[in-house]
Amino acid sequence: MKAAITAQGLNKIYQPKGGGQPKLALKSIDIEIPRGSFFGLLGPNGAGKSTFINILAGLVNKTSGSAQICGYDISTQSKPARYSIGVVPQELVLDPFFPPYEVLEYTAGYYGVPKNKRRTMEILDAMGLADKAYAQARSLSGGMKRRLLIAKALVHSPEVLVLDEPTAGVDVELRTQLWEYVRQLNKQGTTILLTTHYLEEAQELCDNIAVINNGEIVANDSKKNIMKIVDRKKLTVVTNEKVDVLPKEFAKFNCAITEDGNIEFNYNTGKIHTDEILKAILKSKYTIRDLSTEEADLEEVFRHLVK
Repeated sequence: MKAAITAQGLNKIYQPKGGGQPKLALKSIDIEIPRGSFFGLLGPNGAGKSTFINILAGLVNKTSGSAQICGYDISTQSKPARYSIGVVPQELVLDPFFPPYEVLEYTAGYYGVPKNKRRTMEILDAMGLADKAYAQARSLSGGMKRRLLIAKALVHSPEVLVLDEPTAGVDVELRTQLWEYVRQLNKQGTTILLTTHYLEEAQELCDNIAVINNGEIVANDSKKNIMKIVDRKKLTVVTNEKVDVLPKEFAKFNCAITEDGNIEFNYNTGKIHTDEILKAILKSKYTIRDLSTEEADLEEVFRHLVK
C-alpha cells in the first residue's frame, strides 16, 4: 500500500526580492506518513511546517526533491495528487458574501463532485454549522469561520486531511466537537496530518509525531518512542507517618521531603525501576497511604528537541 504522504530530499529556498540572503525553509526533508495514521508535525514558528504543507497543496513550488500524495507525484501527477488532499490553512480566507452552503457547493463544483454525491448539509451539520447554512460568511464568529474552512477541505472526501493550526481561536466546546468528528474520519480511514501549538492536543490525538526545526526533521517516530526521548519520572509518596528524615534505604535515590511532608523521587526509568523504590519504602519505617507518578509530557520533549 502506498504511503499517504512521502517526501524525499525535499528542499525549498526562498529568494528575497531586491537581493539579500536566500532563506532555506526546508532542508532535505525525508518523511513517510502511513495511510490511516493520525500524524503530528510539530515545530516552532518559522520551522518550515507551513512551507511543507503549501508545497503538498500546490501553493508553493519546491526547489528540489520530490513528494507524493497517495502515490501521486505532486509535480508530474498534480491533478490526482491535489484531489487526494484537503488542506485547512492557518489563515481565515473566505469570501465574506457567500453563505456556508454556497461556499461548499462551489468548492465541490471546483473538484468536479457530481451534485448527487455532494454531502454539503451533512458536513455543515458535522461542523455545527447547519443553522448557519444560509447566513453570510462575514456574520460568522471566528470559530465558525475556522470550522467552515474545515468543511471546505472535506467536500471532495479526500484521503488525506491536513489541519494547519485548526483550533486557533476555537473555544473549548467547539474544539471537543471538532476533534470528535476528526477522530471519526480517522477511524474511517482518512489520514490526518496535524500541525498545532497546543501540544497537549498532539499528545492526546496523534499516533505518530515528527518534529521539524530550522527546516530539518529532528525527530520522527511513534508517539510512544518520542515520549521516551526525555527519560524522566517523578514518584510522589504519601505516607501514613510524618516524614522527618529520609531513611538509609533511600540513599541511592534522588529523593527529598516536600513542603507537604511527602517523599518525592526523581529518576530515569532506564536506570531505576519503580519497584526498586517501592521495595525500599517497604524496608523503611514508613507505610504508603497514597502515591502518584508524573512523566515527561510532549511539551518537555518538544523543548528538548528544539533547544
